[in-house]
Amino acid sequence: MSELVSTRIRNTAGKLGLQHLAETIREYTRRADEGKMGYLDFLDLVLSEELAVRDDRRFRQGPRLSRLPHHKTLDEYDFSFQPDLDPRKVKDLATLSFVEAKAKANAALLGPPGVGKTHIAVALALAACRVGYSIYFTSLDDMVRNLKAAEAAGRLTNKLGTYLRPGVLVVDEVGYQPLERAEANLVFQVISKRYEKGSIILTSNKTFSEWGQVFGDDVLATAILDRLLHHCEVTINGPSYRLKNRIKAIEQDTDVA
Repeated sequence: MSELVSTRIRNTAGKLGLQHLAETIREYTRRADEGKMGYLDFLDLVLSEELAVRDDRRFRQGPRLSRLPHHKTLDEYDFSFQPDLDPRKVKDLATLSFVEAKAKANAALLGPPGVGKTHIAVALALAACRVGYSIYFTSLDDMVRNLKAAEAAGRLTNKLGTYLRPGVLVVDEVGYQPLERAEANLVFQVISKRYEKGSIILTSNKTFSEWGQVFGDDVLATAILDRLLHHCEVTINGPSYRLKNRIKAIEQDTDVA
């Protein structure tokens, strides 16, 4: 390959955002010569390598931009520390079937403090990031505080995008602090706009029957739960079961949670 052609390919690749190709075109041509590749084989090599580089870059950048508190995986979770939690149920969540469903579903991890709910939520988010989903982590209190500030500044629509754009949104610590009705309404906007469009993974130390107290309004709490739980996998102190309809389907679990 002439120097003129190499230079032209590097420039064109740079303009197309194919920086790896621009930097490695000589290596590609050397491998093509050694392997006596045909045109289609060479093109397949270049595109496959470029895709692999982009996937690797996305996985390295995704967790850094997602505000995850740590990067722990399920392999690092000590299931023996929480014997009531069935590892098979958690690993079933890790298949991400709830994220990949056409009507995007959610996952709710309920239980008392200290049982590793956040660890599992982060691990699920990392798994989603690894297969190409954008992720974002926030505590409920931080999300509400940010949305209130944006609303006061007239930038609510723009700020809502922070919580609507990610393929997977992790909302941690639901119920640690009660909300005022206006604050609960902001949460409702996020939940309703993500309904069947983007998955939510949430953690909470409250049973669903207590969410009326958390959100300061039973009617609003029911509206939030109605959308959240229509397609939702719920893990409460270990047992896991699928909820497809309304809140009545899980109200009977309060003596278990």
